[in-house]
Amino acid sequence: MSARRRPRRGYAAVAGVLVVGVAATVGVVWTLRALDDRSRPVRCAAALDGTDWYLTPVQAENAALLVGTSLQRDLPARAATIALATALQESRLENIDYGDRDSLGLFQQRPSQGWGTPEQILDPVYSTGAFYDGLVEVDGYQDLEVTVAAQAVQRSGFPDAYAQHETRARAWASAMTGHSPTAVTCSLPSDEDEAATDGAGGAEVLSDRLARDLGLHDATSAGDDGVVRVDAAALGGDTTTATWVVAHWAVATASVTGATEVRAGDRAWTRDAGTWSAVDDGDDQPAGRVTVTLPRD
Repeated sequence: MSARRRPRRGYAAVAGVLVVGVAATVGVVWTLRALDDRSRPVRCAAALDGTDWYLTPVQAENAALLVGTSLQRDLPARAATIALATALQESRLENIDYGDRDSLGLFQQRPSQGWGTPEQILDPVYSTGAFYDGLVEVDGYQDLEVTVAAQAVQRSGFPDAYAQHETRARAWASAMTGHSPTAVTCSLPSDEDEAATDGAGGAEVLSDRLARDLGLHDATSAGDDGVVRVDAAALGGDTTTATWVVAHWAVATASVTGATEVRAGDRAWTRDAGTWSAVDDGDDQPAGRVTVTLPRD
């Protein structure tokens, strides 16, 4: 008489354990990636002499406007340094709608002192232009200490406070004027869906911001692949410098446009990495072109 065969429940149990184990592993990997993404600080940096000088994404996109406006006016990088240091002190480089007495905006300009209406001052393009209008009237401002030049425009009650922001401002001015390739980086949420909702986002926003900040009109072409090609050479001057002006601008404004990759030559910044790295795919960008990849609809 043969022995009774036991039910083959052991195999089912093993299979179940394997399925659960695989699912658990996937879950752990996903969780770790999510935790890593959340633990990564959301911030932007400009490198100068081996040191990173940080700004928030909001501050960085305002810095892009301030430096871009100085370039449109053909002002020296020193002017951008002074403007950045001033705004960092006055408003933390944020377009705030409050301040001491009737002070408003990036530079805490006061309607009662003739800077304009509240609506005008809260327009960052207007307020930035107004600051530079005042700065260029200061004789020899390029050779003055930052605090002296800023005070000549602002007439602040704390004239020495601007000096504490000089090095950070100089790092951002140098990088955003294209003199330090790969110097501007941003660590932003890497998920493409989150990238799409950082700001309004999209090719139209990118094009409008380029025109506003850098004076580049009709300088973009967008493909169906979500890649926008920017003619940086339209800025004029040295092509390499112009390329890095646009590339750094694109990284600094990525929280607004939703950009997930910026590429200049054989270097690319991505949200996933948060840094610039070499790209060796045999498809280098031609001189004077920057490509910006946006989330696809």
